[in-house]
Amino acid sequence: MKQTFVLLSLFFTITVLAQTPNTLSPSDKVYGLSKFWQEVNYNFVYLNKVDRTMWDNRYKELISIVQNTKNDYEYYLELQKFCALLKDGHTNVYFPDNIIQMTNMFGDYRLFVKNIEGKAIITRINLSKKEEVPVGSEIIEVNGKLVQKFIDENVAPYISSSTDYVLQDWSISSLLKGLDGDTFKIKIKKPNKKIIELTLTHKKTEEKEVFPPFEVDRQLLDFKWMNNETAYVSLNSFSNKKIDSLFTAKLPELYKAKSLIIDLRYNGGGSTSIGMAILQYLTNDTLLYGSKTKSRLHIPAFKAWGKSVTAKDTVNNLWKKKAYLSYRDNFFYDFDYEADTIKLKAKRIVVPTVILLGHNTASAAEDFLIYADTQKHMIKMGQNSFASTGQPFLFDLPGGGSARICTKKDTYPDGREFVGYGIKPDIEVIPTLSDYLKNRDATLEEAVKYLKKK
Repeated sequence: MKQTFVLLSLFFTITVLAQTPNTLSPSDKVYGLSKFWQEVNYNFVYLNKVDRTMWDNRYKELISIVQNTKNDYEYYLELQKFCALLKDGHTNVYFPDNIIQMTNMFGDYRLFVKNIEGKAIITRINLSKKEEVPVGSEIIEVNGKLVQKFIDENVAPYISSSTDYVLQDWSISSLLKGLDGDTFKIKIKKPNKKIIELTLTHKKTEEKEVFPPFEVDRQLLDFKWMNNETAYVSLNSFSNKKIDSLFTAKLPELYKAKSLIIDLRYNGGGSTSIGMAILQYLTNDTLLYGSKTKSRLHIPAFKAWGKSVTAKDTVNNLWKKKAYLSYRDNFFYDFDYEADTIKLKAKRIVVPTVILLGHNTASAAEDFLIYADTQKHMIKMGQNSFASTGQPFLFDLPGGGSARICTKKDTYPDGREFVGYGIKPDIEVIPTLSDYLKNRDATLEEAVKYLKKK
């Protein structure tokens, strides 16, 4: 079972205000740092991919740094930056609830920023400012630095991500986040190429209306007919088992479909079994092959023996191989693997099917894609998936914060890795700024065209 994947709030700031809570003693701060470092060393499943010298040296440097942080906010920023060195989307540090963050509010201005074509594009703004800052404008400079330089120095180092493309998405959406009172001086290039400058200070925006208006909230499951033959089902989360009954309620209509679109672009995960309960209706197979999994196996005696074992000693010697790998934190337990048996007696829906995926398709939604990988009537369309799944170990940190560490490695059944790389679409569709401004879902349109040809 997978923990619900939650797209995380990621924070940074230029100045830290006096009202930020300051509850942690220097010893609390060192304890929290050491707790995180210890749990990573013992439990992190991808520790064998970490530069251990870099990791340990940074821990030693932080012992004095965290003691001298001015408040809890600065302290947790340092922990987030430390965590980001692990480059894993299921390994994170969370702020305490009493550290209140602003998001996109700057008093008279409210800006929503998104990565489109590699640029920081303003995709929504409060209604009264839509003429001054048109949607589609690009932020080109922040606090005297080009946007990418500002991201590289002030934003990306605090974000835990398994891939560069998700790191860039989150960095741009987090570009102007900070505490109440933080100030940003930005340059904006409008669609007409005119450049304007704004000085923005974080403060709650009272104006409620935005342009374009907020989309209607997505339901757990969205259904519609694209035409007389193609049904569209958006499975927006596997965190609530209710989606299974919502899906079965749509079966009478789905049985009429000559083709099908399954949209997972907004599905951040949940429970693998919830997704499987739906997938079983979409195949004639009686066996489905999900991901293979493994976790680190720590046997202290083997680690002790492994100190004196060389790689040459391990040849044709399983005992010494275990010791050698244990000493290097590279000894794994492979979970028993077998296909999932489908015993469903209901009618199936096996028609040409396009599964839509994107950078936000994560965790249990990626597990769904692994199960569907061998289905010849299905193709994947869109962009690479989020590239992170696993079983996080959750624990508390001083001052009310918390952390999680990924303890389980998942791969394709044949051992191919997708964590850190993403599940790739069979047909890639990359939305453009023009698509956004025209309110055009290019990926969905391409899926409909593809199925018409089928």
